[in-house]
Amino acid sequence: MNSLQSKTSKFYVCKCFYSKNIFLKCYRMHVVYKSKDQFISAYGQALKEKGCDTDEKLQGVLQEIATEIHRRRSLGDQYLERRQVISSTYKPRHPQVFQLKEEFFASEFLDLVRYCKTDGATLDGVLAMVEKPPGDRLYSFPVFTLDFCSSLTDELEHFEASDCPRGRPNTMNNYGILLNELGFDEDFLNPLRVNYLTPICAILFPDWGGSSLDSHKAFVVMYKPGEDVDLSYHYDNSEVTLNVALSSNYAGGSLYFGNMRTESSRPSYTEYSHRATVGVVHRGQHRHGANAIQSGERYNLIIWMRSSRVRNQLCPMCDSPPELVETVGFGDGFTNGDHVVDVCITL
Repeated sequence: MNSLQSKTSKFYVCKCFYSKNIFLKCYRMHVVYKSKDQFISAYGQALKEKGCDTDEKLQGVLQEIATEIHRRRSLGDQYLERRQVISSTYKPRHPQVFQLKEEFFASEFLDLVRYCKTDGATLDGVLAMVEKPPGDRLYSFPVFTLDFCSSLTDELEHFEASDCPRGRPNTMNNYGILLNELGFDEDFLNPLRVNYLTPICAILFPDWGGSSLDSHKAFVVMYKPGEDVDLSYHYDNSEVTLNVALSSNYAGGSLYFGNMRTESSRPSYTEYSHRATVGVVHRGQHRHGANAIQSGERYNLIIWMRSSRVRNQLCPMCDSPPELVETVGFGDGFTNGDHVVDVCITL
């Protein structure tokens, strides 16, 4: 549990987590599964058009969905089991990276945070200190030093080479590391979110709960030829997302952004080429993807930051008041609903 929060805080997922936004990687589709009949009625024709044209292929899809739903229902118990094994057996190569220190940060990032914490900080003042990539409300700035990024990626490669168990970040990334399982939450990610990222997001995204980001899901995704090489168009289960490039020894792999999830008009895509140590921050509902890398290995730190004051009112995945199911850790960032909402959100 986050030492910067009440020890009695409980977090939840919405019931829709067990049926919605299931990604079929082979067919590059997100689907809803409530029953076999509902699924075939809703997606049968689209699947046929994408090549799922035999009973055997359909059964393979249904098994894939059943496996994913089981994974989601087992996340809490599996996390606790993996965390116990990792904490008792894994020997870090760079133990210093697990505890956040200001020496890890780029000087530009520290200047930005200090400014955002001043009483007179304004949006115009922040915009003068960050880069504005093409696209609506996209912002980028250096976050870490190159030395830290190198140490972190080396630590992650060391963990990947170990015999420790690991979970995958989400339904779309088969390769990557959930940082809470490795022990980064308490002394690294919690203070990073509370003391450094929230002051920035409070000014850049006041209408998306930027001042009340009280939980997160953080993971590192890995792309290399023969494994994951790209990421399909999607939106995040977050109010605000930070994506930091940790490596630079790859070709291709630019990000592309379209429109907001709720906008039905044909999107106009903009591209963003990441640079090592630099983070791009955007609204979680801003749809985006990653083009394929042509060579090398790409590592990105992703932090989905969540505001219970926002999502307690409307689940961003089903657009309904959440039906809460208690879970382990931060869950999907919902709480028991006692918070008073004082932000204006346009979904």
